[in-house]
Amino acid sequence: MIWAVLFLTGLVAGWIDSIAGGGGLITVPVLLSFGLSPAEALGTNKLQAVFGSGSATWRYHRAGLIGKAVTGVVFTALGAILGALAVQQIRSDFLQRIIPFLLVAIAVYFLFRPQLGEDDAHPRWKAGIFHFVFGIVLGFYDGFFGPGTGSFWAMAYVLLLGFNLTKATAHTKLMNFTSNAASLAMFIAGGKVRWMAGLVMGAGELLGAQLGARLVIARGAKFIRPIFIIVALAISARLLVAAIHH
Repeated sequence: MIWAVLFLTGLVAGWIDSIAGGGGLITVPVLLSFGLSPAEALGTNKLQAVFGSGSATWRYHRAGLIGKAVTGVVFTALGAILGALAVQQIRSDFLQRIIPFLLVAIAVYFLFRPQLGEDDAHPRWKAGIFHFVFGIVLGFYDGFFGPGTGSFWAMAYVLLLGFNLTKATAHTKLMNFTSNAASLAMFIAGGKVRWMAGLVMGAGELLGAQLGARLVIARGAKFIRPIFIIVALAISARLLVAAIHH
């Protein structure tokens, strides 16, 4: 029964994550409910997330939606390693309080800018500088805390590199996969991964991510936008409730 719950949780989370991010909103509470410590839940979540983000990245790459982003991969990996090391030493209470408001702002911005991300636009930043800055910052954030990373990446790609929302989602998955894999290595080194739970959940993630990525490729920005807004608001609500109860 436990394995079935973990697999189905991964399936749903992988589907959502491949479209708008936020799968950890589902997976981490489930892992905690099975008695894992917070550090083990985060580490095991990174293991299963590698399957989902890797699967979605592969699908988007096959569809020709991902260009050269070596700088982003390198600096995202570096940031994630630093974040994963830090979270095992430092509490993340401050982030739990401030991140919901940033995510609400992103959701509201997308809601009132219905044409945003429909088509490619002129980039405001050079790609190298963009990937250096956001790779370090969002890589660290994903390794340290995580919720909403996909929303922040997608917003940054749309606003600063001028990507349409479909292309932004594809590149977001590449960066998510990078930070998941890099931070997972640190959690493994710290002995914070429950392998069997992570692998069962990861199998569901892999399947869900494939299904979600196919829908994004087929339907584009109009399909992504409402799910993106709902997920951003859901993450915000979840974090605010957790902060209040804490």
